[in-house]
Amino acid sequence: MSRNFKIGIFITLAILVTTFTFYFWQIFKTPNLQLEKEDSFVLLIPEKATYQTVLDTLKKHEVVNDYVSFQFLAKLLDYPESIKPGRYVIKPNTPNYPIIKKLKAGDQDAVKLTFNNIRLKDDLIARIGPRFAFGAEGLREALNSPEVSQKYGFDTVTVVSMFLPNTYEIYWNVSTEKFLDRMHSEYEKFWTDERKAKAKAMNMTPTQVTVLASIVEAETKKEDEKPRVAGVYLNRMEQGMPLQADPTIVFAWRDFSIRRVLNYHTQIKSPYNTYRNVGLPPGPINLPAPTSIDAVLNREDHKYIYFCARADFSGYHAFAENYEDHMKNARDYQQALNRLNIKQ
Repeated sequence: MSRNFKIGIFITLAILVTTFTFYFWQIFKTPNLQLEKEDSFVLLIPEKATYQTVLDTLKKHEVVNDYVSFQFLAKLLDYPESIKPGRYVIKPNTPNYPIIKKLKAGDQDAVKLTFNNIRLKDDLIARIGPRFAFGAEGLREALNSPEVSQKYGFDTVTVVSMFLPNTYEIYWNVSTEKFLDRMHSEYEKFWTDERKAKAKAMNMTPTQVTVLASIVEAETKKEDEKPRVAGVYLNRMEQGMPLQADPTIVFAWRDFSIRRVLNYHTQIKSPYNTYRNVGLPPGPINLPAPTSIDAVLNREDHKYIYFCARADFSGYHAFAENYEDHMKNARDYQQALNRLNIKQ
C-alpha cells in the first residue's frame, strides 16, 4: 500500500470523524428548542402519556426546530421507553441533550403556588385547581367531602382554614390527597405549641381563632391596628354582645361590591349575620394572613367596644369605649361618605 494511498485514507477518515463529530456536537449542543423565542414553554406530561404524546405536544406548540436531531438523540438516550409525568420548563434556545436528559430523569419543575385575597371556597378552588393535574373538579370534590375534611380535623365549611396564604413549591402531578397533606403539614407547622397555648388561654380553638382573624383581616389592612381590632371583638364576645361585624354581612350577601352596610343589609337571614347571631360565624369569611391570626392571639388589651373608619379615609379606625363616643365618630364618617356621594 503506497504512502499516498495511506495518506488519502487517513484524510478521508479524518474528514468523516470531523463531520460526524461536528454533527453529534450539533445534536447535543446546538440550541434546538424554543429557538429565538423570548418565553419559556411549560411541557405538561400527564400520567400514562406516551412518547408520541410528548412529540405531539411539542409539535402543536412549535417547540422543537429540528425534529430529526431531537428524535435521533431521544432514541439514542432511550427516552421513548422512559416517559415520566410532570411539569417541565423549557427555556429559550435550549439544546436537545439537557432537556431530553431532564425529561428522562423526571427532573420536573415545581409549580410556584401563591394564594391570598381569597374569600370563598370556590375562589380557592378556582385559584389552585387549574394549576395542577387534579384540576378544579378534583379539588372541589375533595373539599366538599365530609370524610376528607374530618381527616384533617375540620368540616366542609371550616376546611379552608387549613390553607395559609403563602407561596409554596409543589409538583404539578401531585395527587389531591398529597396536596392536602402538604397544606395540612404547613398548617401544623404554623400552629406551634406556643400558638395553641395562646388560643387555649382565650378558650378558643385554632379554627375559631382563624374565623375571628378573617374578620379582623377584612376590617383593616393596617398591620399595627389588627391587634386593637381583635381586642374589640374579643371584648364583645366576653360581654356576650353580637360581633356586629360589617364584613360578615357583606359575606352573607355574597356581594363584595358593597361599600357601605345599611340597615336593610343587616336583616339578611344567614348564619354569617353577626348582627342577628351572637358569637362567631360558622367559618372564615376569607383566608386570613398569618399576621391576622397572630393579631388575634396577641390581642391588644383595652376597653374599646366600638370602632368605625376614620373620616380622614386613612384606612385607620376611630375607637370608643362607649356608645355616645362611637356615634360621634360614626357621624363624622357618615358625613364624609355623604360628601363623596358613597351610598352603598
